[in-house]
Amino acid sequence: MAKSYQDLRLCFKSENKRSCPKNKSEILKLYYWLFFINFVGHQFLNYYVMIEFLTSHNLMGLTIGIATFLVIGIFHPIVIKAEYYLGTKCWWIFLILGIVFIALSVMIKEIILSTIMGVVAFSCFWSILEIFQQTKRVEKGWFPANPKRAKKERK
Repeated sequence: MAKSYQDLRLCFKSENKRSCPKNKSEILKLYYWLFFINFVGHQFLNYYVMIEFLTSHNLMGLTIGIATFLVIGIFHPIVIKAEYYLGTKCWWIFLILGIVFIALSVMIKEIILSTIMGVVAFSCFWSILEIFQQTKRVEKGWFPANPKRAKKERK
């Protein structure tokens, strides 16, 4: 069986086709599988090279800080939209997501990914509080109320 791209190319050129796939669909499956394995292997290698670079240049804390800033920035509009379309009844979604991300944080061994998962988890927990505070902001007129939801709540 062909085990590399070179072996696969030789299947098309050589007359000894005992180790080659029989039809084109098998060749394509093998080609895509080899491509996938090659791609994933390079991604893992690139990740570890990046971690080594960040560690050796003392940039790990800065990277985690930037990721934290981005996560908090992403959660701000999520809370506003969630309150606008769903109201306060969606708080349990943030609770479940927070628990899931805590579990992921505990299971992942890489420090950057584990830390980011922890930041996302506690951003989900903080969003529960922010959902209820967003309702008060809407009542004060600081943010627009959803007219469709306001009609349903009045009935």
